[in-house]
Amino acid sequence: MNKKIPALVNSFCVLMLFSMPGYALPPLSASDVFQLSYASSPVVDVRGERVIYLRHSIDIMKDRARSNLWIVDTDGSNHRPLVTGAVNVSSPVLAPDNNRLAYVTRDEVGSQIFVLWLDTGQTAQLTRLPYAPKRLAWSSDSQSLAFSMLVATKPPTIGEMPAKPAGAEWADPPVVVDRTVYRNDGAGNKPHGFEHVFVIRADGGGPRQVTTGDFHHTGRIDWSADNRSLYLSANRNADWEMNVVNSDIYRVELSDGSITALTERQGPDSNVTTSPDGKMLAYTGYDDRKMGYHRQRLYVMQVDGSGARELLPELDRDIESPQWSADGRRIFFRYDDKGNTVLASTDLAGRMNTHATDLGGKSLGRPYAGADYAVGGKDVFAFTSGSTARPADISVGRRGSSDVSKLTQLNETVLSYRELAEVEELWVKSSADGRDIQGWIVKPPGFDPAKSYPLILEIHGGPFANYGFRFSAEVQLFAAAGYVVLYVNPRGSTSYGADFANLIHHAYPGQDYDDLMSAVDATIAKGYVDPDQLYVTGGSGGGTLTAWIVGSTDRFRAAVVAKPVINWTSFVLTADSSPFFAQYWFGAMPWEDNAAYWKR
Repeated sequence: MNKKIPALVNSFCVLMLFSMPGYALPPLSASDVFQLSYASSPVVDVRGERVIYLRHSIDIMKDRARSNLWIVDTDGSNHRPLVTGAVNVSSPVLAPDNNRLAYVTRDEVGSQIFVLWLDTGQTAQLTRLPYAPKRLAWSSDSQSLAFSMLVATKPPTIGEMPAKPAGAEWADPPVVVDRTVYRNDGAGNKPHGFEHVFVIRADGGGPRQVTTGDFHHTGRIDWSADNRSLYLSANRNADWEMNVVNSDIYRVELSDGSITALTERQGPDSNVTTSPDGKMLAYTGYDDRKMGYHRQRLYVMQVDGSGARELLPELDRDIESPQWSADGRRIFFRYDDKGNTVLASTDLAGRMNTHATDLGGKSLGRPYAGADYAVGGKDVFAFTSGSTARPADISVGRRGSSDVSKLTQLNETVLSYRELAEVEELWVKSSADGRDIQGWIVKPPGFDPAKSYPLILEIHGGPFANYGFRFSAEVQLFAAAGYVVLYVNPRGSTSYGADFANLIHHAYPGQDYDDLMSAVDATIAKGYVDPDQLYVTGGSGGGTLTAWIVGSTDRFRAAVVAKPVINWTSFVLTADSSPFFAQYWFGAMPWEDNAAYWKR
């Protein structure tokens, strides 16, 4: 007897069961989250024929995230792995020769740079570095790579201890803090040292440090057309520890390490990228006005720093991740608009075109913005595309065509067989001042408008961030448990313009509370929410607003206040970005305006 027949029969019965009228699919469960995947970091080759991307998954046996390299043709064929297994790959960059791919993954020492030959599948490890390399960038001749890495310095000490005898077990020495920002949220104390830029031959050899000084070089790196210089952004000002956002664009000569500032205004200039002909630079930045929120703007200038001018000054949205088209005639970028992420481009005269919407899907937990895209040959672009029903897949399109196609279906084997909660857009007028406020109502699977449901108000953090029409495992699990879930972009949220975001400037929390309550009232008015079964939660900035709500009304039966700010004075004086928060969120130190801190 053919042993395959019972398996085929079982599969047929399962398919028939799911297709029977009235059969209810199960909702998403917590264990299903371990089976979800999402895409990120697409790279389009120079012919516009292939897309390389990172495929993220969760190792249920180790409870760890995994990221592997995959490749797919732009017509959807030949979808296959490049680097897989119990590893984490990051920062894939394709050489201009269209054959070698550099990326970062770990060996037994730490994160290292590897190169993969696409024609043979061979790999070579280029580095044995003490710290993780970041911001990889190929030279235009495909012969070298630039990257940044921490260069350690000796930590400060107080006094001198006698030599410890061999094998002795002594207490750890005291920690001496002499840095304004000495630790990072979730990571603990920062190592002592400065981020510097290096170059290394792509066929191996030791890396060479090309920047110096007690400054961090943490911005994007790009090469000059003749491969003799690097362009990068950094804050190399004498007051960099307190003047934290004031970065500039620099040119570094590889011959002798000499460095020239190409911008000089007060404010950040970053995300520099060189035009294909090597004559112009595109970058983002703004004039610093000490506001809680500033809109990132798009600029171009000659490679010597002359002729700087802004493109699209009327686009009242953050312009992110500029990339030149292959012919150098246009600059692609993305921006968030009303909870949706858009891919667009502009020519050098400021004529803008929109190419795709619904970018996102990289945030599995909650419906935050977060998307990647890339442009390759023939103006073929690839991006992470998502929806409320799916995390990020890879989609492709081409400038000049309205056709956009999805290349991957990473979660169909799980999510096609789950009844997911439906998401409905909501617009309300704020009780504070009548402003339009956007939100989304998530209805439980099997929703019946004649029934009465408990409601969870879920508040985003930031506060300068946005939720949107995006997948969220957390929200889906709340809905699967029988709750109507409401999430809102109150004033202060991004994607509605600078004025809307700065309504909370030196006034947070405040009328954003009224925005949230107006959305709750509008949802209750639909008739299917029990007003005696209201709950509220949020993390970080959302935790702060949750605590504010608890102190302002007793209409919610329970609250989960996750990682909030409760005492602004202790936050500003001990958080990992103290200089920023004091100057931009308050405008004064706590001892200078104590009333402002306690009011909020």
